[in-house]
Amino acid sequence: MKRGVFITDGHWRKSLAAVRGLGREGIPVAVGETTRLATAAFSRYCRRRVAYPSPVLDPSRFLEFLEHELTLHQYRMLLPMEEETLALLSEHRNHFSRFTFVPVVPPEPLNLARNKDRTLALAESLGIPVPRTWRIQTLSELREIKESLPYPVVIKPRQGSGAAGVSYPSNSRELQEQYPAAHLRHPYPLIQEMIPREGSGYGASFLFDERGSVRASFVHRRLREYPVAGGASTLRESVKRDDMRDMGERLLKALNWFGVAMVEFKLDPRDGIPKLMEINPRFWGSLSLAVEAGVNFPFLLYRVASGEKFDPVTRYQTGLRCRWLLPGDLLHFLYNPSRRSICKEFFRFRDGTKYDIISREDPCPVLGRLMTPLTFLYDRDMKRRLRERKA
Repeated sequence: MKRGVFITDGHWRKSLAAVRGLGREGIPVAVGETTRLATAAFSRYCRRRVAYPSPVLDPSRFLEFLEHELTLHQYRMLLPMEEETLALLSEHRNHFSRFTFVPVVPPEPLNLARNKDRTLALAESLGIPVPRTWRIQTLSELREIKESLPYPVVIKPRQGSGAAGVSYPSNSRELQEQYPAAHLRHPYPLIQEMIPREGSGYGASFLFDERGSVRASFVHRRLREYPVAGGASTLRESVKRDDMRDMGERLLKALNWFGVAMVEFKLDPRDGIPKLMEINPRFWGSLSLAVEAGVNFPFLLYRVASGEKFDPVTRYQTGLRCRWLLPGDLLHFLYNPSRRSICKEFFRFRDGTKYDIISREDPCPVLGRLMTPLTFLYDRDMKRRLRERKA
C-alpha cells in the first residue's frame, strides 16, 4: 500500500485541490486544521481528519502534535499549505525531515521570497522588470515625495501576499491619510506605481526538486478577482507565456528554490512588458486549475518525494478556465460596479469551466465550505483569520 500524505490548513481551497490531486492517484491523504469543519476534510479522498493546535496561537503544541502524528502514521510527505505553517516548518525542517519528506526551503530564502522589498531588489539585479517603487524610512519623507508621485499609487506591506493591507490612494491627500494607517499594521509599507487595471495578472508556477531542477511549470492568467481592485483570482485561464515562465524560473533559481512556488506578474498595457508583483512561496489559491489542466503539482511532488525519475512536465491544456464560485466569484459580481456587462458570461455554467470547490464526483466539500462561517463563532484561529482579512 502507498504511504500517505499529511496536508495542513484544510480550510483552504488549495488544500482541497491537493487532496483531490493526490487522492485521484490513489494516494492516502490526511487533512489537519484547527477545526474539524475544514473544506478539504469533507472530500471523499480524505482518509483521515484531525484537529490540531493553532500553529500561530500555540506553535509549540502544534509542533508536538505534528511530531506525534508523523511518528504514528509514517507519512511519505508533509505538505504545509499556508504561510504561517510553512514558516514554522521552515525553522524546524531538519527535525521533521527525520520523519518524512518536507518540501520546504530553509528560512533565509523563504524570508527573502516573502519580503516584497528584497524580492524586487533581487529581480532588478537579474534584469527582471518591476514597477517603480518608493521606499521611505520615516513618515516625514512621505511629505517630501507625495506631490511628485504618479497617482493613483499602491500601498502594500513589505511582507505578505494577497489583498490584505493593500490600498490605492488616488491623490496626495489620500496618501497622507492611508499611509500612516497602513504603517500601524505593516511598518513602512512600499509605495508602488499602479499598473493600469486593464493589464492582466499572471501567475507562473513551478516545482523544483532538491537539486534545484524544474520538474514542472504552469502559467495562468487572471480574469476576475476579489476584491475587484486586486485580490485572489475568482476566474482564471491556463495560458502559454514563455517570457513569464523564464523570468519566474530565473528568479527562483537565484534563491536555490526547492518545492513549489508561484511568481506573480502583471502585464503593463502601456509598454506590453510583464512586471514582477511578488513571489508566492507556497501552494497558490488557484492550484485546481493547474491540476485540471494536466499539471498535478501535488502528485508530482509526491513522485519527487518517492525518488521517481520523470521528464519535466511543461505541457498542459491551454484555454481551460477554473472558477472559485463560492463565495469568491459571487462577491466579485456583487461588488463589481460593471456587473451588468458581465451578466451573460457570469451566469453561463455549461461551457467546460472547472470549479475550485464544486465537483459532481466529490460534492461534499461544498457542504464544508458552507459550514465554515460556524467556525468563526468558536474557533480562535478562525476568528484571527477573519480579523486579518478585514484589516
